[in-house]
Amino acid sequence: MTTLENYTLGRWAAGSGDQQELYDASTGEVIALAHPEGYDFASILDYGRRVGNPALRKLTFHERGRMLKALAFYLQERKEQFYELSYRSGATRADSWIDIEGGIGNLFANASLRRKFPDKPFYVEGEPVGLSKGGTFMAQHLLVPREGVAVHINAYNFPIWGMLEKIAVNLLAGMPAVVKPAVPTAYLTEAVVREIIKSGILPEGALQLVVGSGQGILDHVTYQDVVTFTGSAATGRKLRAHPRIIEEAVPFTMEADSLNAAVLGLDAKPGTPEFDLFVKEVRKEMTAKCGQKCTAIRRIIVPENLLEDVQIALGKALSQTTVGHPLAEGVRMGALAGREQAAILRDKVRRLAERTPIVYGDLDTVNILGQERGADATKGAFISPILLLNERPFEHLDSHEVEAFGPVATLMPYKDTAEAVRLTNMGRGSLVTSIATNSAEVAQEFVLGAATHHGRILVLNEEMAKESTGHGSPLPMLIHGGPGRAGGGQEMGGIRGVEHFMQRVALQGSPSMITAITEVYQPKAKQIEKDKHPFQHYFEELEIGQAYVTHKHTVTEADITNFAQVSGDNFYAHVDETSLEGTLFTGRVAHGYYILSKAAGMFVDPRKGPVLLNYGLDECRFTKPVYPGTTIGVTLTVKEKIGQEKRDETDVAKGIVRWLVEVTDQTGETVAVATILTMVKKKNQE
Repeated sequence: MTTLENYTLGRWAAGSGDQQELYDASTGEVIALAHPEGYDFASILDYGRRVGNPALRKLTFHERGRMLKALAFYLQERKEQFYELSYRSGATRADSWIDIEGGIGNLFANASLRRKFPDKPFYVEGEPVGLSKGGTFMAQHLLVPREGVAVHINAYNFPIWGMLEKIAVNLLAGMPAVVKPAVPTAYLTEAVVREIIKSGILPEGALQLVVGSGQGILDHVTYQDVVTFTGSAATGRKLRAHPRIIEEAVPFTMEADSLNAAVLGLDAKPGTPEFDLFVKEVRKEMTAKCGQKCTAIRRIIVPENLLEDVQIALGKALSQTTVGHPLAEGVRMGALAGREQAAILRDKVRRLAERTPIVYGDLDTVNILGQERGADATKGAFISPILLLNERPFEHLDSHEVEAFGPVATLMPYKDTAEAVRLTNMGRGSLVTSIATNSAEVAQEFVLGAATHHGRILVLNEEMAKESTGHGSPLPMLIHGGPGRAGGGQEMGGIRGVEHFMQRVALQGSPSMITAITEVYQPKAKQIEKDKHPFQHYFEELEIGQAYVTHKHTVTEADITNFAQVSGDNFYAHVDETSLEGTLFTGRVAHGYYILSKAAGMFVDPRKGPVLLNYGLDECRFTKPVYPGTTIGVTLTVKEKIGQEKRDETDVAKGIVRWLVEVTDQTGETVAVATILTMVKKKNQE
């Protein structure tokens, strides 16, 4: 038996007060003790702000991302010890994979996300905004890490994934975290945090752990902090109404369990791939993690003429679900997290069954495997899959209001797609809903009708089934959250999730000042000219705003004709002057890509130098027609520099340079503007 410890203020220590026993979900054996009291939350949060925050804030996004990558590899190498412990929570190997390797996968995904950010501690967001006619006054949005702590209050169902998917995002943003897991499975969170701290990969103060009661932690949050909550909607509403959250206007993200639905499209009849996929998906989502998923399917909405077909097919599929100890051979569904959770679940099912009868499963009896491993139907938290039937879903409303958090779902009929949308939306907001259909018309009507009520919608059909991650899998690059009952919040979502832990500021000033602050060149900012061509400078030597002005060139009809022949672009406006009546042009016009190609010929230095290759084109606009006789010139300016990581010791040290290309005519008006990228060698190859 283990006494769980907290990691706060840079050290491990147990709490105090009456001990709380934590049980093996299958055997009922006491496996750990937790102490709910003894926490100085004011000091814990202050330590994170004072020690962890500055250490993370000074790192660039790329450095933070590499830190996450190193941590992911470190935990991946030690995953088997987490699996051994996870079995104690009632989770099978497949269930534990979601929690353990799914969580580590979030670290990898956010580590890769660093490439979407600059190699700087801050992030320049969106396009610059011009605020004056003369171009001397402008604005740019900037995001910087908050100076507080992310407080994560997590649920018991995913003690590892729930922590890692959150801290991966706040760490990439440059913000430390205090993690408060739910006590029943906190032993898993503690085991992972012990390895994280042991690794020495994170700066001190970047992660703290409280395994006991979190009572009082919100009394000390400030407007620089961020609070996230995962759990029941009722608890989430109480926390969101905390006086300190309101007084300090603390950002609060809530991801609550919801009555997620799966809809069988009108076209998905028995014998179609979509019908079979639907039944398979529903069975999987009812029984994976013993139904203890915030994204699990709770409502099964099917065409009224297929109600019996679906009930029979689901009953057959669920009958193949063997229940028992996670380590017993042949077991496909383990136990709930504990007996307390099982008691709550049975009470909810009894309430539902008052008007919507159980048509599959037994609430009080379940045959289990694994007695030789200590599995006990009376001491463990086992339950059979339960399917209820609501034949009048517009009258019997408990199906849309009461969530039984386990392997429980309610089957109900609908007449047409509009009615399916109404039923789905009666859950008053969910994390995810899905529809199985091969009809684009059905899918569009459903999605456009249901999108306002759900955080994610999966359209399931044969075409994507083999590669689909499924109804119940939140993904790091997609938002996870939903409106209404689901909490009204969002987490993950790639860049969107990172921004939640940063402060956005609208920065106003002159182009030169904005350039100096953001390290991104802004049009009309002061430029730097040097004697040497910029293509002869190494990556480190190039300066933001360094510019090169080319010689001039007068465009001729021969230029246009030759480019048409070489490119094969014989669009009438370039080659047939007789076809221009009623168009925007007054004569043969030069190809936009000729202007860009000619510009490149004018600004490129052909000599061998640090420029290794042309890396691509980010944006390009042709803003004014160029006719024969127009004289063009080009200004090439260093817009931004992005360092690249060496893949291995033999790789060339280099970076990407983004160049602003401005092409003007003899009147000084811009005829084309583009951002091109080159790969430039670094002088320092170490």
